[in-house]
Amino acid sequence: MKDDKIWLSSPHMGGKEIHFINDAFENNWIAPLGPNVNGFENDIQHYLKTTNGVAALSSGTAALHLALILAGVSAGDLVICQTLTFAASANPITYLNAKPVFVDSEDLTYNMSPDFLKLAIEGCLATGKKPKAIIAVHLYGMPYQKEAIEEIAAFYDIPVIEDSAEALGSSYKGQKCGTFGSFGILSFNGNKIITTSGGGALVANKERTDKAVFLATQARDNAPHYQHSQIGYNYRMSNICAGIGRGQMEVLDNHVEKRRAVNSFYRSLLQDVEEVIFQSEPDATYFSNFWLTSIRILPNAKGYTTTDLRLALDAAGIESRPVWKPMHLQPVFTDCAFYGTDVAENLFNYGLCLPSGSNLSQEDLNRISDVLSQFFELN
Repeated sequence: MKDDKIWLSSPHMGGKEIHFINDAFENNWIAPLGPNVNGFENDIQHYLKTTNGVAALSSGTAALHLALILAGVSAGDLVICQTLTFAASANPITYLNAKPVFVDSEDLTYNMSPDFLKLAIEGCLATGKKPKAIIAVHLYGMPYQKEAIEEIAAFYDIPVIEDSAEALGSSYKGQKCGTFGSFGILSFNGNKIITTSGGGALVANKERTDKAVFLATQARDNAPHYQHSQIGYNYRMSNICAGIGRGQMEVLDNHVEKRRAVNSFYRSLLQDVEEVIFQSEPDATYFSNFWLTSIRILPNAKGYTTTDLRLALDAAGIESRPVWKPMHLQPVFTDCAFYGTDVAENLFNYGLCLPSGSNLSQEDLNRISDVLSQFFELN
């Protein structure tokens, strides 16, 4: 038996990344600018089929931070944020001394509930403060309810920051995730569907992405000397990392296809286990990259729990991970407002993300199948 660790979602190189990296070395473009940065931005723009600009940055978190700045968020402002997400969706709000207002999920997609979003906005307005932005997340690659979220945001005239960090390659009605909101956020962290080892991007109209690049390069004014009229940041992506990204873009669709195949593998294997519920596309208009396959094990007479399954997988050298712990339950955000019930909390209590990498081999899948079959008594 293969004894190597099976990871939840590990980097998967396509082979041509080294070509772009070598080109950077040969031409001495070892800097946070260069042909690979420009090329990577163009590759993303072409893939997303958007006329918006793209700014390649050091992380998705940096992209979120800059989006909030460009949306006019400042100290004391309220920003609505999906509670069921990674902390990086909410942390940049606090960088600006603004205050997160968390919103519960809806059950099927795990994403922001439009009903609770409306309640949250009305609740903020009742305190005399209109939220400055809405951060909506495509969790684990599943598109959120685009039309419902947009309708509410437009009614109250609040910009949507679309956290598409986990959803590159996903779409709704043929429109690529990352192009829905006033700002789109992408991440290329090591565990994402494609990676630059660490990196991200901001997608927005050209005026905003030009401003983002200005802020991301220490906000240096156009002068022969170093002059700064506002605070900037060191957020630009390096030409080396962008070279990795250019190679990764060539295999993105293949990675999406393989992750969806892994999701189908789990669905087929567990189709007769009534206690298991998958995060699912509501209908054919939703297309998820299934960056991570997420299941819930509902309370049951057989005593199956996600904790027991996680431990069984771990004992076999297979990584899995609980669903994100909601932000409103995190110690650092205990004083923040929350609108909802217990949907996100239950998703956390009963949810588990299974190994989903595009580089899982058939031997890997067989090992996973053996553990799941034994755990759920499928044999």
